[in-house]
Amino acid sequence: MTKPRTTRAAAALNASAGSPAAARVPADVRPTLGFGVPATSDPHHFKVIVPRSNTAPVQVSEYLGLQALSDEHSVIDRAVLDRARWTAIRAEVQRAFNARLSTHNLKPSAWKAGDNLVDRLLGKELCVLMWAVEHMEMEKIPVAVRNWLALRPEERWWLFGMTAMSTGGIGDGDKGWRLALRHALGDVAQSELLSPRARRGLVARDSAIAGERPTLDLFSDGAA
Repeated sequence: MTKPRTTRAAAALNASAGSPAAARVPADVRPTLGFGVPATSDPHHFKVIVPRSNTAPVQVSEYLGLQALSDEHSVIDRAVLDRARWTAIRAEVQRAFNARLSTHNLKPSAWKAGDNLVDRLLGKELCVLMWAVEHMEMEKIPVAVRNWLALRPEERWWLFGMTAMSTGGIGDGDKGWRLALRHALGDVAQSELLSPRARRGLVARDSAIAGERPTLDLFSDGAA
């Protein structure tokens, strides 16, 4: 009997399966969509809608998924940013998010026209920056981005939680915590929001807000 021939592709695949490089690939990495959203049924996540028009604004909405109490309250529109301000922040946000995803062995992503899915925690952090720059002078936005990057993830989560409680909708700018974020991130002289004293209590307080954990956990079972 003639022994079946092995194609080059099959041979290469078999060889790579036993190679040291293949052994280094984590076996428990779960598939994701966009920026770290679990490829599961109706997960809690954010959606960044980038229109094809270069002048149309960018909108961010929070999709509560299975956490929603009803279909009527399953989506919360969080922020709208004009295109010039979005362009000023998108590259640094993408770089920061992909760096975080890589530490969890998750695939990177990139902003594209249409719907961009974002992990629930990364989405909260994005909202903090978008709320801060939505009415900020353009020349201050690079300062705001640097200050946002300097914050720890749990600090951004805490700022999101405090802001979302009272001024977390599209029409809630220019008041309360939204106004405070603008000054905290956009001013060179940092406000009390970014002071060492405020930083020390953020981790403990964050764990009590919306059930968040004090460390980034994109795929924790039972997470809100």
